[in-house]
Parts: sequence; structure tokens; C-alpha cells
Amino acid sequence: MKQRLAILGSTGSIGTSTLDVVARHPERFEVFALTAASRVDELLQQCLRFAPRFAVMVDAARAADLAQRLSSHGLATRVLSTPSDLEWVAAHEDVDAVMAAIVGAAGLAPCIAAARAGKRLLLANKEALVVGGEMFMTAVREGGARLLPIDSEHSAVFQSLPDDPATWAQRIDRIILTASGGPFRTRDPATLHSVTPEEAVAHPNWVMGRKISVDSATMMNKALEVIEARYLFNVAPEQIEVVIHPQSVVHSMVQYRDASVVAQLGTPDMRVPIAYGLSWPERMESGAERLDFRRLAAMTFETPDDRRFPGLALAWDSLRAAPGTTAVLNAANEVAVAAFLDRRLRFDQIHVVNLETLSALSFSEPHSLADLLALDSQARTAAERAVTRLLA
Repeated sequence: MKQRLAILGSTGSIGTSTLDVVARHPERFEVFALTAASRVDELLQQCLRFAPRFAVMVDAARAADLAQRLSSHGLATRVLSTPSDLEWVAAHEDVDAVMAAIVGAAGLAPCIAAARAGKRLLLANKEALVVGGEMFMTAVREGGARLLPIDSEHSAVFQSLPDDPATWAQRIDRIILTASGGPFRTRDPATLHSVTPEEAVAHPNWVMGRKISVDSATMMNKALEVIEARYLFNVAPEQIEVVIHPQSVVHSMVQYRDASVVAQLGTPDMRVPIAYGLSWPERMESGAERLDFRRLAAMTFETPDDRRFPGLALAWDSLRAAPGTTAVLNAANEVAVAAFLDRRLRFDQIHVVNLETLSALSFSEPHSLADLLALDSQARTAAERAVTRLLA
């Protein structure tokens, strides 16, 4: 029987890579639903190829445009257009697995819906854990969902751990997340104020969306991944370490109590962790190039430079702070990166906005999804004030 998939964020880099893997295995998978924010042309082409039962665009005008164009092609795909529709398709009784690839806090609610519905949840949305934290993990446990990380680093850690999570605490010494260092790994920190959006999104190893590419350039993506790892693997913040590995061959490592290290290696292609998540506990063809050790000139590892990447330390700071702080950090960073991409903010000011937002807010511990979303909104308002101040 085919596995029926809902792909949330299907027109982004993870979504398109997922569909590439799915297309290689038509006997195994059926696309039940596709969702996108604004790319009508891309979603139309995906619908024409995969004929999902539902398509969701959370914009009434774009959804109407898509529906009209699908109808003109004679396709029966039903178009939905509200945020609650994202949650509805993620939790639908006919869905077996959900690829959660919506960027940002907007992906939190459908992730929680899928978790509560007990789905096989392929998590490529960092923010579900960065914002949701223990609340999200509680939904996973109570719903009986099978959570499979899709970020290359967390997939690598998952593949390097023992099968039984109950033994992890007794056996793990630390988790080592690798980072490429992005496009500015060797750039003089004094020149970062002049970085352009075009330079920041030009990642040397990975093909990613604009927001996550900027996060890689600041290493805020690694800060968010530290937070994600803390909840995914139930380890203390002090048990997580980051090293720069420019070649992006070792995707992450686990060091055990006996000092041995287990790592997952491969070419820098997101189709590998996607295929693993889709087929787990089996493995299947991903379409990625095989790693040829004879062609590797070297594999090197470096300590991150806190002058070049000051935002990285905010991961541990926010994990040690009051519950909800990681949600504030995430919201501030989203606002700051958007302002940088819109050329309203300098590259080196992204960190300034994040720091100012963390300092500006006082809040009580969030106890519900509504609390988290309210805190997210509050943090965005504070971050926009910080951006405006820097523009003055």
C-alpha cells in the first residue's frame, strides 16, 4: 500500500527535493496534499505532475488564481485557503506522513496538529522545536507520532544514535553539530557591515532558500539547530557542541561515554536525509551523488570565531534563560533577516536586532499554542522597533 504524503511548503527547496525523491518511487508514495505560501506557478506545475487531492495557499487571491488554473486543466485538486486548512490537511485521517517544510513560526501550528494526530512527521521546520520546545515534544509523545528529523545535521545525529532512545542518556557524552561556516568563514569580521544580500545567499555547499542561506552566513541556523537538538535528543545544552567543517561531508557526530565517535557522512544533498526519513527504518535511492573518498582532498574542522559569528552563543544563552526565550530569539531573527534581505538593515545589524529584542521583552512562561503565538507577535513588534531605530 502506498504511503500518502502531505508536503507542507512544497515549493521551497526541501519541498521540491522531497518531490524529486517521491517521483523516483511512484510505487511507494502518493501525494495527498501540497501547500505553498505564494508561488502559484510552481504549485500549479506540482499539482499537474502529482495530482494531489488538496492544495493549500494561505492567500485568498492566490488560491482563487490557482483554483481557476487547475480547473482549466481539468484537474480535480481541491484548493483550500486558510491557516486552519494547513492544520486540517496535516492531521487528515488519510495522511500517513507529513513533510513539515514551512519556513518560520508559521509552520508551528500544522506541525503540532500532525503530532497530535499521530502522524509520521518528517521535521524540516526548525521553528517547531525552537518556538514550541517542550510543548511540541509533549504533542509528539501524547499523539504517538513518529518524529524523524530532516535537517542534515539532526538526521546525521539520529542515524548515529542507538535504536532505543531510552539508552541515549546513559550512553551519550555529547552531540557535535557540524557547520560549513557559510560564505564568510574566512572573511575579515571588520568588513561584514558591507555584505550584500546577494553575497549572503551564495552558500558554498548547499542550495537553500534565501532566509536559511542568510542564517547560514550568520550561523544563526546553527544556533537554532543547537536549540532543536536539545529537544529532539533530550540532552543538556552543555552536551551540544558546534564545529566548522567547510567540506560538509561529515554531517554531524555523536561522541559516546567511552570516547568513541559515530558520524554520518555523505555528499551535501538534502535528498539523502529526505529519502531516509521517507523510508525509515529502510533505506532507498535518493538520487544523490555517491561520496567518493578518493576525490576528497581533505576534511578539516575549526572552532567557530565568535567575532565573525556572534549570534551562535545566543543558542545556549536562550536555552538557559526563561521558557519562551528561544521563541523570542527566533522571531527577532526572522524580522532581522527579512529587513536585511529588503536592504533595510546591514548584515552586521542582524545580531544587534536579536540582542535588543531579547533585552526588551519581559514575559511569563507560555503554556499553550496561543501563548506562544502571542509571544511570537510581541517579539516581532519589538524587533521591528529595533530595526526602525537602526534606520533612524
